[in-house]
This record gives sequence, C-alpha cells and structure tokens, in this order.
Amino acid sequence: MSDLEFGRMSIKEVEMEGKYKPPQPHWYELYAQPCVAELLGSALFIFIGCASVIENVDGTGRLQPALAHGLALGLIIAILGNISGGHFNPAVSLAAWLIGGLNIMLLIPYWISQLCGGLIGAGLAKVVTANDRYVNTTGAAFTSITGDGQIPSALVGEIVMTMFLVLAVCMGAINEKTSGPLAPFCIGFTVTADILAGGAVSGACMNPARAFGPALVANYWDYHWVYWVGPMVASLLVGALIRLLIGDRKIRLLLK
Repeated sequence: MSDLEFGRMSIKEVEMEGKYKPPQPHWYELYAQPCVAELLGSALFIFIGCASVIENVDGTGRLQPALAHGLALGLIIAILGNISGGHFNPAVSLAAWLIGGLNIMLLIPYWISQLCGGLIGAGLAKVVTANDRYVNTTGAAFTSITGDGQIPSALVGEIVMTMFLVLAVCMGAINEKTSGPLAPFCIGFTVTADILAGGAVSGACMNPARAFGPALVANYWDYHWVYWVGPMVASLLVGALIRLLIGDRKIRLLLK
C-alpha cells in the first residue's frame, strides 16, 4: 500500500520526523538556570569555606579549611555541574570561555552570579558563627599578606595554585580526551592540596569570588587585588596552554 505524497515526503515520513525531532531547550534552561546554579553553588561553597576558617578548631592548622573547601567544592560540582558546568569561580569561567566550553553571552552573568553568591555565603557565615571568632579571623577574609615584601611570592603562589585548579577543571570536565566521571572530586582534591601546600604563602584563594564576599562583609581590602590578578592571570595562561598545546583536536588551534 502506497503512502499519500506530501511534497517530497510521504505523510508517514513527516509524522516520523516530527515524532523523533529532539525538543529545543527552553530559554530558561539555556541562560537563566545556569546562572541560578552558579549563584547557589557559589553561595554554598563560600559559606562552607568561610565557616571552616572562622570556626577552625585549635590545633588542626590548615587541615580543616583544606578539607572543608575541597569536599564542599567536589560535592557541589557533582550536584550542580550538569546545569552550569560547575564553575563557581570567575577564573574558571574565563578559562572555560577561552577554550570554547562557555558561551560568551554567559561569561559576565556567570561572574555576577558568582560574586553575588560569594557575598551571600560570606554573609551567612557571619550570621551563624560566633562573633568573637568572626572578628578574630576577619570574617575569613584573606589576611596572609601583611607587607609589600610578600606580594611577589603571594602573587606567584596564587598564579601557580590557580593554574593547577583551572587545569583540573578544564582537562577533567571540558576537554573530551581527558574528561571523566571523577572530575568533581579531582577538582575538590586539587583545592585541598593547594590549601595544604600554599595556605601559608598567600592563603590559597584561587577564586576572586571567595576573596570578594568575605572582604566586602568584613570590610577588609588589604592587598585584595592580589586575589583577582593572580587567578585571572592563571586563567589566561591555562587557556593558552590548552588551546596551543595540550587540548584535544576539537579545542587545539595548532598541529591538528
């Protein structure tokens, strides 16, 4: 039995094509929901991070903040990563855009969401922690740099540690050749390792949103620029490294 013709396609073929045509994502899922996820994830991560510093138990040193930051980041990426990519860090978003893992239209909204999330997280940490501890720790703002002589080592430390973190994100979650299901926890472990190794050098911030929220809530801005310049320079370096040398064929610009 022949099908009735509908132009060049039969009615059955038209029905089959309409049936299996994948639905287009809603604008909310494309543009708004990822920003909501970045806001929520940044707030939760920075709340846990700040609270771990403010309520740090005597004698644990950097271990408690290192574990809290790393575990919180890994879990939040695992929970929200499929919505937004799980950046929660302006430096990560910049590198993701540089290697083609983020739409340019979302870069500034991501930054705004992350900074607002940092402010919310730092504010919540102030509300729930003991006031004397909050004051003694300057609200978990970064106070490691106390003089101009420390700037070179702190700046280089921030660049190197942030490169390690951004490299873990880009190669573990965006670069197809090296990405894998354990990326969220590898990224979290990278943060833990950086804080344990470099906490005394610069505070091991690696995240302008983590620096901005506590600085604004506690009104502590000494050497704050270091925690923007270091991570952003690291992001540019990692973007160039992946685009030129170690990215897969889809990302690499040269020698394909």
